[in-house]
Amino acid sequence: MSTRRSRGSTRISDDQIIELVSKLRQLVPEIRNRRSDKVSASKVLQETCNYIRSLHREVSDLSERLSQLLTTIDADSAEAGIIRSLLNQ
Repeated sequence: MSTRRSRGSTRISDDQIIELVSKLRQLVPEIRNRRSDKVSASKVLQETCNYIRSLHREVSDLSERLSQLLTTIDADSAEAGIIRSLLNQ
């Protein structure tokens, strides 16, 4: 694999790419929980994208649930303040 240019003139070496893919392997549950360590870099990137999408969906779902909960409680209560602060993060 040759080095590639990113923004500006910064170059990422093959070793840096390998290190980054290795870090992703440790972070993504679908890959981390596999028994085999032999997962291609493209599969790691694909699973990482899938994982990020699922996290976005989860955040959206939780935000929606908090919004619904907010409509069922007293707007001036401490609980409502906590929920509003969570939604504004």
